Amino acid sequence: MLLPRLGLPLATALSFSAAATTAAFAADSAAPLPTRITVDVAHPGHAVSPLLHGIFFEDINYGADGGLYAELVQNRSFEHDDNLFSWAGVRRGGAGGTMTVETENPLNAKNPHYVRLAVTAPGKGFGLANSGFGGIALKANENYFFSVRARGDIPLKAVLEDETGRPLGECALAAPGAQWKELEGTIRGTAVARNARLVVLATAAGHADLDVVSLFPEHTWKNRRNGLRADLVQMLADMHPAFMRFPGGCIVEGKDLLNRYQWKDTIGDIADRPQNWNRWQDAVRQTAPNYYQTYGLGFLEYFQLCEDIGAEPLPIINCGMACQFQSKELVPLTQIDPFVQDALDLIEFANGPVTSTWGAKRAALGHPEPFHMKMIGVGNEQWGEEYFERYPIFYKAIKAKYPDMQIVTGAGPGVDAGDEARWKLAWDKFKSGTPADIVDEHFYRSPQWFLDNVNRYDTQDRNGPKVFAGEFAAHDGRAKKNTLRAAIAEAAIMTGFVRNSDVVTMTSYAPLFAKEGAWQWNPDLIWFDNAHVYGSPSYHVQALFSRNRPDVVLPTTVSPLPAAGNAAAKPSVYVVAGLDRKTGETILDVVNATDREVAADVELRGIARLAPEAKAIVLTSASADDENSLDTPDKVAPREETAKTSGSGLSHRFPANSLTILRLRSL
Repeated sequence: MLLPRLGLPLATALSFSAAATTAAFAADSAAPLPTRITVDVAHPGHAVSPLLHGIFFEDINYGADGGLYAELVQNRSFEHDDNLFSWAGVRRGGAGGTMTVETENPLNAKNPHYVRLAVTAPGKGFGLANSGFGGIALKANENYFFSVRARGDIPLKAVLEDETGRPLGECALAAPGAQWKELEGTIRGTAVARNARLVVLATAAGHADLDVVSLFPEHTWKNRRNGLRADLVQMLADMHPAFMRFPGGCIVEGKDLLNRYQWKDTIGDIADRPQNWNRWQDAVRQTAPNYYQTYGLGFLEYFQLCEDIGAEPLPIINCGMACQFQSKELVPLTQIDPFVQDALDLIEFANGPVTSTWGAKRAALGHPEPFHMKMIGVGNEQWGEEYFERYPIFYKAIKAKYPDMQIVTGAGPGVDAGDEARWKLAWDKFKSGTPADIVDEHFYRSPQWFLDNVNRYDTQDRNGPKVFAGEFAAHDGRAKKNTLRAAIAEAAIMTGFVRNSDVVTMTSYAPLFAKEGAWQWNPDLIWFDNAHVYGSPSYHVQALFSRNRPDVVLPTTVSPLPAAGNAAAKPSVYVVAGLDRKTGETILDVVNATDREVAADVELRGIARLAPEAKAIVLTSASADDENSLDTPDKVAPREETAKTSGSGLSHRFPANSLTILRLRSL
């Protein structure tokens, strides 16, 4: 992830090949633009990469804590800089005492702070309350699992209550005793609440030390304890992603090396996972000055998520460099070995037998089977000679021990304008002998840039490294909104990805998640609050391409026909076609990025006759400026239609500002 920079549009590239088309802009007339699309089914081209469409997760915009990670308590271990952030003292019915943050004899060295309740008069309850991540959303007749690490001589009570103080469920806990102990209870929610809070109360005089105060809904994804928010994971599963890149992004680099993401900190008991402040807490939009990573969503959970949704895991590891936009801190080459060893240990954690050191750790955490990881990324979007001094050390060490591991290499933060020199240096290195399997390119640009670059990879060297379009999004003007216009521009360039999928092996939009009212970056693929989630128009584009990925590309041409009063017709749609070998269907992805309807005659050569009806999946809306929202989550959403065929073709009208997926079956 990098800070957005809007570039000037490039000249529109218009080229037609055996497997592709390009596009142009709308004419002034309101009449449909006439076009002929021809697909050669008899002469299939190259295979489409099975990893072409995936997802990239980074903990930005409250994507993990307060989002995908289902923990409902914020600052559960009192390790924020403001140790009592999101907490407040509670005194009821004449209760008295003190509440202090302590560090003497902590739960463990990685989690040094805790709260001490010294209760002189219990009254109707003395304790503290947590407001969650902007309130806690509760469902009626649902169970919530409460836990706390505690010691002391007084019993406790955990209560869920709404913003008026009305109790919505509670559980009682016995006094823990003199040693730290985990106490657990189940609270049955009795009503719906959107802004509830958790209250932990002492019910007798004495003292209690509290740490790792936690509340999870019972119904997480697959009902796992310490689990993930089910509705958000379902949005990912519905995309059918082929891979997932994680955990970042800039958080892998860190603002400085001390702040970098270290995967070994993220496994094991959640009480043993040290908290780290999030590199995005002070970036772009100042809505999250207390934005932290508990690491409750750690590497075991990431690997399990990939396994659950059928996505190949692609972890990214730090290469001894902090964020070059910020500190520029580097690990000396003489001190790089521990970073390399972390990468090797990660591969063993993912793939090693239970008899290996890190394979045994994975098994002890409940997953004896290996995760069969096949790829690893070295660095995020580092650049310059400093990166190319360090990256080959990782490449050599990983390949020596794991020769089949595919290594993803960075090409810098962007591909043109201010980043072109960095990008060019990277590719010069690869051309002159620096080894690379897959090169990660990022681009956040205007919709026009995406339209101008549909053919970007047509001339890519087929004998060089593969390309991973690892982060991309169309930024629709300075507001950077998730408009249909931006999504259609992304769909246009994705026809180029499919067409060139012999060299473009993977692609993923970024960022993946954003929480309403607590984001640092937009646009984003999936938006949510504490109780709801919806996909942006870009989400639907990504899902449609992923769920309709063909196995091979079919040669395709587009012939614009002269319209009335427009003898110099320009091409009006972007098209890529392919064959789904499992179903025998021909798949056409047709993108109309103009403000006019396109009337096209589609011919499939090499097929005697089509089934009389074809499926058409259409994504469009009344205006290119339309967006989805919490109030109108389906304003821009795909709809299924039936298209009538005739012989080996059909005549079809493609709406303005639309993506249409046609699935045609031969008889």
